[in-house]
Amino acid sequence: MENNQNSHGSKRVLPPAHFSLKIESFPVLQKTGVEKYESDVFEAGGYKWRLCLYPNGKSKGNPKGNRFVSLYLKLENTGDLPRQWEVNAEFKLFVFDHINKKYLTVQDKNHPVKRFHEKNTEEGFDILPLETFRDSSEGYLVKDCCVFGAEVFVIKPTGKREVLSMLKKPANGFSTWKIPNFSKLDKNSILCKAFTAGGRSWQIQVHPGGYDKGKGNSLSVFLDLVDRGKLPPKKAIWAEYKLRVLDQCRDKHVEYTCKPPHKTSLFIYITCSPYFKNPN
Repeated sequence: MENNQNSHGSKRVLPPAHFSLKIESFPVLQKTGVEKYESDVFEAGGYKWRLCLYPNGKSKGNPKGNRFVSLYLKLENTGDLPRQWEVNAEFKLFVFDHINKKYLTVQDKNHPVKRFHEKNTEEGFDILPLETFRDSSEGYLVKDCCVFGAEVFVIKPTGKREVLSMLKKPANGFSTWKIPNFSKLDKNSILCKAFTAGGRSWQIQVHPGGYDKGKGNSLSVFLDLVDRGKLPPKKAIWAEYKLRVLDQCRDKHVEYTCKPPHKTSLFIYITCSPYFKNPN
């Protein structure tokens, strides 16, 4: 990337996270006529890199290159990488402002993630115009000293994924439970046989004498997610469901509909009015 128009610069106090390069006699380096200075190797994101400084600009393919100080990031030891290798990285390059004690931070504003491969092992910017860089009042070159830096964050798939599945209407998404001899029940609660809906196992739980605030005056019905113990920590199944108690004489059914974000990792219940015990 050799067009400075695509880069974006801002300033910050924090130094570069991965590498800093201090040059104590920049004008001398320029006068040698060296096209490129390569730093020592540093590691970031599991790969080895070098910071490449073009003191008179990276002029190849850029007729105005000699008007800039160019700074590039180079991927090193590519011969050790597997065939058809590819490394995607988001990086920032830095120049220290000695006056304000801040780092000019430069990044590609349009395409921050760069693809390094066999035919493209180097990416960077024409970081500053030479005129600006040499002006000591700007703070970048003070007493012939300057500091550059780099931060590199490699984009690697971790293999960890999460899928949110939404079933609009699962097959066999209903269950009917007929309880014989209900009036003779002497248990605090009873459970139906587990049934499957939406790929999960469920049970209906009934408290004939009521539960919690409904105890002693109501019938309480719960929907229980049977396999909730298999869920990862702090995970839950969200479901839309309906609990219904059928009125076999007058068709005045009592029902409760629950929609997300209610979580079925815990019991949710409906309380029916006392007339259930006294239908006449």
